[in-house]
Amino acid sequence: MLEYIKGTVSELTPTYVVLEVAQIGYFIHISLNTYASLEGKEAATLYIHEVIREDAHTLYGFTDREERQLFLLLISVSGIGTNTARMILSSFSVSELENIIASDNVNQLKAVKGIGLKTAQRVIIDLKDKVRKGITADLSIPGMKVNANKEEALSALVMLGFNQAASAKVIDKIVVEQPDLSLEKIIKEALKRM
Repeated sequence: MLEYIKGTVSELTPTYVVLEVAQIGYFIHISLNTYASLEGKEAATLYIHEVIREDAHTLYGFTDREERQLFLLLISVSGIGTNTARMILSSFSVSELENIIASDNVNQLKAVKGIGLKTAQRVIIDLKDKVRKGITADLSIPGMKVNANKEEALSALVMLGFNQAASAKVIDKIVVEQPDLSLEKIIKEALKRM
């Protein structure tokens, strides 16, 4: 799995970028926020999410991990696909979207093309507990390191094939009992309890 791609910007449009690395051009789908941060740059590093299907191998790129994490949260919501998530992230910055979700602002979310009332409500219900108002992933804020470790541990367990809801409950319990555990120890302890 790719974590990031670092290379030369050989083509840039509002919806995709081609990054050249070792004479190979990677076609990467991007949001308008990522496009804005890449404008005028000759080289870039993009954090990647890859979607592998029978008929396609698609890359989505983000200039920061916070936007990628929000993208992953959005596509975890029933009814939100990769294109819709990219449309949402093109409409709002990471902090704006976090504030919209945290403040239950269904109308603002509904204003995005392709998002109806039920989908907007589902996004808010599913993600409200996972997003804190006005806080992106600044790990210098007390408690944010624990939250980042919780999210990464949950992601690791889901990738290993464990149920997301059950894994989240186990991880929450571990972090409450032992808030100073490292990411690796949280995962090991969770595996013992699963």
